[in-house]
Amino acid sequence: MKKILILSASPRKKGNSDILCQQFKKGAEKAGHSVEQVYLYDKEIGFCRACYVCFKTGKCVLQDDMADLLERIQSADVLVVATPTYFMTMNGMLKNAIDRFLPKWQNLGGHDVYLIITGHDGKEGLSLVGEELTKIFQGLGNNVKDIIWGARVWQKGEVEQTKAMDEAYQIGLDS
Repeated sequence: MKKILILSASPRKKGNSDILCQQFKKGAEKAGHSVEQVYLYDKEIGFCRACYVCFKTGKCVLQDDMADLLERIQSADVLVVATPTYFMTMNGMLKNAIDRFLPKWQNLGGHDVYLIITGHDGKEGLSLVGEELTKIFQGLGNNVKDIIWGARVWQKGEVEQTKAMDEAYQIGLDS
């Protein structure tokens, strides 16, 4: 049994990114894995101040939800990172959380990582997000196993009519 942590950067619960997270979760739970989903928008995560105190202490000076989130990431076997695409990149909430990886960046590797990327463009319009997130998570020492593309979706629920639904479930089952 693996411990899977899903980081959902969707600002809309039951939005397209969130729906694919739920499909992944269903598959992973059916396979017998333990799955926790964290909604980044429900967390208080301030912006990195670039003070670099964390380089000396291993802790951020900001007292918010990020320290707990970093512990959860470290203790997971598998990470699933989901974001809608805004202006051809990940949304700001996810980028903000990634910037706050700084205190523990050297200890955030060793995971299998799955990415869920949604947006109104086709896969070619979403690909920059996939490239960015792949480089970030590989740079931390992780193995990006697969990307689930929720392409050509905008309004809540549109992803339910795409092949991404089956892909998310199956990849969760196989994770």
